[in-house]
Amino acid sequence: CDVSSFCDSRTFVTCCPFLFSKMPTITEGVEFDTLAREWRMKWSPDDDKKSLAAAQGVLNNHLEDIKKVDGVKDVQRVVCGGCMDFKVIVSLTADKFGDWEKSNFAPETQFLDAVKAIPGISTVETQTYTLMPM
Repeated sequence: CDVSSFCDSRTFVTCCPFLFSKMPTITEGVEFDTLAREWRMKWSPDDDKKSLAAAQGVLNNHLEDIKKVDGVKDVQRVVCGGCMDFKVIVSLTADKFGDWEKSNFAPETQFLDAVKAIPGISTVETQTYTLMPM
């Protein structure tokens, strides 16, 4: 198992199940208890920030389903008005993340398809990473 590829959750969680038998460790001293999936995109300031408002509407429409995912600890929304970022961060306990991954991160596909259809939304991406309070 190449744990250096941990940003790709499909290889990290599925090829390294032994990591989840106790608090996962990427390397000595780098432990974590939470995995997060980020959905991010760029929005346009055009038309009075209409794409930003529409992206928020899509999030509002999916928020209940996101929060129902087994193991969800938190759902955060990040907006940067300077670089026009809109991000949704869904964090789960490390032991439940693999089950969510097996479901293709539902409702990720529906959310991403909806925001991709919004005029002014671009650079739609996903990323998986670890979180740990310090």
